[in-house]
Amino acid sequence: MLVPLAFVAFWPSPMDQPVQNQLASVLQFLHRRGIPGWFNYQFVEASGNVALFIPLGFISSLAFREKQWWRIGAFGLLISGCMELGQLLFLHSRFASPLDLVTNCFGTVLGALLATAALTKIEAHHLSAADL
Repeated sequence: MLVPLAFVAFWPSPMDQPVQNQLASVLQFLHRRGIPGWFNYQFVEASGNVALFIPLGFISSLAFREKQWWRIGAFGLLISGCMELGQLLFLHSRFASPLDLVTNCFGTVLGALLATAALTKIEAHHLSAADL
């Protein structure tokens, strides 16, 4: 899971750079059709950061079932912090951002909570099947 994150984090240019014009066109099209203005590039970028870290939280929560969700979130924050520090120090065309830390951590926590909910549902299903 860390390899794809490193690939995204240390790509020499912003990952969305090749599609920025198309994304802007799609957003303009959506806004003309009534989608609210808050659904903008910043929202799409932040949502992408959240989505990027959901698998890390999900897999980490399954791998370390005894860890609480907030510890998994702290792990995501650590990984995100290393990525942002690497961008700051080594990639001049990339931008380290505190908002990325927040959204990445949120994605990790969301993934951990989803894994916990899934495990709880599976365990409840197994317990109810045992009662038959």
